[in-house]
Amino acid sequence: MKVRELIDTAQIPGGDELRLYRRGDDFIIAIGGNELMNSRMSGSEEALAVMSCERLRNPDTAHLLIGGYGMGFTLRAALAALGPAAKVTVAELVPEIIDWAREPMADLAATCLDDPRVELVIGDVAAAIAAGRDCYDAILLDVDNGPDGLVRQANDGIYSASGLASAKAALRPGGVLAIWSAAPDAQFTRRLTAAGFAVDEVTVRARSNGKGARHVIWFARTR
Repeated sequence: MKVRELIDTAQIPGGDELRLYRRGDDFIIAIGGNELMNSRMSGSEEALAVMSCERLRNPDTAHLLIGGYGMGFTLRAALAALGPAAKVTVAELVPEIIDWAREPMADLAATCLDDPRVELVIGDVAAAIAAGRDCYDAILLDVDNGPDGLVRQANDGIYSASGLASAKAALRPGGVLAIWSAAPDAQFTRRLTAAGFAVDEVTVRARSNGKGARHVIWFARTR
């Protein structure tokens, strides 16, 4: 049996401690007793990017904002789906996540952070959203376990009515707000609709082979 080895820890601003583990060739990021990410399960994170890009009016020149680098699955999938003139801004709150991508998980990152289309911002994605107006063609959020925050209480603000209004203002006409969640949330679906979005809720599998747990992605388009 392969032993889980603790590689490093990182403090979430305003939250708990993240732990990076390695088990054989696999990496795990956990908080307390909850496994947040596993390098063996990338399907729903990749779907977040692929399905968002499918909904773009012009993926060749689009500007995306990705909230939360994670293990880079969403970023790599977005870069593969976008054209050479596109731009992807990545907002990551925890700097050590980027250190892990460049060092122990460098093979997994596959140099995606060095792509000339990528701009990396170390900070809260909520600030990046608030600073933009008619700026993004899509905003992709995977900053917590979903609208019911687990990692950091302040994340709840992103999913609040005011947070959704801020995201809507940051999107260009016809833009897409895509939100990943570990589970359905009917109340949040209603909140998106009340915020003036046209909402498409999609169930996706955790693994890229179509197996594993069922996750949810909301695609909310500005009207």
